[in-house]
Amino acid sequence: MQVSEKITDIREIRSKLKEPVGFVPTMGYLHEGHLSLVRQAREENESVIVSIFVNPAQFGPREDFRNYPRDTERDLAMLEPLTDVVFIPSGEEIYPEGYDTWILPGDITERLEGAARPGHFRGVATVVIKLFNIVQPNRAYFGQKDAQQLAVIEKLVADLNMNLEIVACPILREPDGLAMSSRNTLLSSEQRQAATVLYRSLERARELWTRGENNAGKIRLEMTELIEREPSADISYISIAHPGTLKEMLHRVKSPALVSLAVKFGRTRLIDNTILE
Repeated sequence: MQVSEKITDIREIRSKLKEPVGFVPTMGYLHEGHLSLVRQAREENESVIVSIFVNPAQFGPREDFRNYPRDTERDLAMLEPLTDVVFIPSGEEIYPEGYDTWILPGDITERLEGAARPGHFRGVATVVIKLFNIVQPNRAYFGQKDAQQLAVIEKLVADLNMNLEIVACPILREPDGLAMSSRNTLLSSEQRQAATVLYRSLERARELWTRGENNAGKIRLEMTELIEREPSADISYISIAHPGTLKEMLHRVKSPALVSLAVKFGRTRLIDNTILE
């Protein structure tokens, strides 16, 4: 496994790799969810590149960039048996002095995470396009847990006619249903237990849908009431929307529907989702 911090080195290494090349961009502090993406990339490509970069451009002024968990040595040990190349650039390598060019996604970013975190998707889109240009992968792998991010990246690639395939991978969960996330480590033991309500509320939506309920207001209300039983839970949003456009289904739920939510436990904000189809 080769490890590099420099763009020039990664481009040189990339030029010698066997194709196709699979790419998994991460912000590090890896867990089994990340590794599932890397394993799928390993199965489907001759070579695999993973990036580890905590992107400051996607954090707002009141968000936890400095406290975002980091452990590069641990990450590299986990990637050793699965990956050919790991790219670990510094902030200065990605955004050198004088950097002033940004990708501005459109309407799809004005809802959900985009509404709650102004500027977030400008940072996401910019760093993803930069990484794609640096690594030049044939396929790039993203988890369904960040459903809006996935939709934004798919649209970027389509709109900009980029020559690569975006591969969406399923959400991995802990035994109690909580979606795997690096942010889970920031929860207290009480918050960690309370956070299982996210999955339980999504399962409640699926149960209602399976029973024939298609009233969007009714489903949102039952999810809200379930989450509010947890005193430490602070709901940012509960959404039922088209998975491609993220336009809200205000009245009737039609298949396929993305049910997504964001809930804060203390200072830690968690997201999760499921697809009804």
